[in-house]
Amino acid sequence: MTRIIVVGGGAGGLELVTKLGRTLGRKKRAQVTLVDRKSSHLWKPLLHEVATGSMDEGVDALSYRAHARNHHFDFQLGSLDNIDRESKKISLAEVRDDDGELLIAKRELEYDILVMAIGSTSNDFNTPGVRDHCIFLDSPDQAHRFRTHMNNEFLKLHANEGHGEVDIAIVGGGATGVELSAELHNAVKELKNYGFGELDSSKLNVNLVEAGERILPALPPRISAAAHQELTKLGVNVRTATMVTQADSDGLTTKEGEKIHAHIMVWAAGIKGPDFMKDIAGLETNRINQLVVKDTLQTTRDENIFAIGDLAQCTQPDGKFVPPRAQAAHQMSTQAYKNIVAKINGREMKGYIYKDHGSLVSLSRFSTVGSLMGNLTKGSMMVEGRIARMVYISLYRMHQVALHGVIKTGLMMLVGRINRVLRPNLKLH
Repeated sequence: MTRIIVVGGGAGGLELVTKLGRTLGRKKRAQVTLVDRKSSHLWKPLLHEVATGSMDEGVDALSYRAHARNHHFDFQLGSLDNIDRESKKISLAEVRDDDGELLIAKRELEYDILVMAIGSTSNDFNTPGVRDHCIFLDSPDQAHRFRTHMNNEFLKLHANEGHGEVDIAIVGGGATGVELSAELHNAVKELKNYGFGELDSSKLNVNLVEAGERILPALPPRISAAAHQELTKLGVNVRTATMVTQADSDGLTTKEGEKIHAHIMVWAAGIKGPDFMKDIAGLETNRINQLVVKDTLQTTRDENIFAIGDLAQCTQPDGKFVPPRAQAAHQMSTQAYKNIVAKINGREMKGYIYKDHGSLVSLSRFSTVGSLMGNLTKGSMMVEGRIARMVYISLYRMHQVALHGVIKTGLMMLVGRINRVLRPNLKLH
């Protein structure tokens, strides 16, 4: 029986292990195992909503262990420590609780096929003070940390009878920074309904800082300009062509020597693979610790090790790299599944070609802007408003369908609508 291990339960990794479990695992053709250092999954593009309390991760998070039981694969809690390519083993670090008590000892798992899907972390580009003073919005833990700080600042403002402001600085004008900026203004509007009567947008001072000439640089200029205009209308101070050179406890310093004061600072200016991935097991990595893969998604130095999602540097026929997007992780998981099945059956594997279906950015309940392309339209079409919002939400629904199927996803949508009536619009704890 083929032993398949998928390390990382993010968007791509969890979709892949679910497909493998439903087919090969259920038919006892393979022993399928998921490894992750956390016990539950949350779709990463939703972290900005968790951070502001617009989403309750306790309701939307998915338990790996329960999901494994329902989809014929095994789950192992732990962090990857090392890969031994000679003996085809991975070692997992010991697991301890918050008090330091040993829960699970260090252990080894054997594999025939290994898939690396551990995603990415924030890249601070070694900017002084960032690691000590900024929040990286790349995990649920960081989102919780942000929400705690945010709620504390609003409480202090409320106790001071509304005198003063809450200053928040967000570095990075990509999707995360833009969506968080808008979601913060939504949070202020909602808080007014929960006893914070003196709060309004004038009490929230959000600086969105981008080193490039425009926000959302990966999207067409038209969409970037539309998002810029919407954020400005909300009251966000969008600062482009502004490079941050240092972070301190009271704010950020720019290249020009200007001080941007902030009570809370978020760094969302780039991604990289985790530092321990650099040259792991002699595999080829790039300067941001991604594993270099062939078009079949196999690593260049080991045909039994695949990489997908943000961790993979995959070059397309035009010489460009596949961008670190949720849709890319979704597509890669589908191709990796097909190639793993082909490899087990001794058939030829096919190359992965990235299909760009466009990009959408949610400005909370205020607006959604983006472009649709590829199979959906001829060329590219700019969309905004309700249509864009529907398409944006459908991306998450596609992820849910891949994990749960159509019927369960439909039931989850129904429960979501009921919860809108039963639960507060904002998580306040």
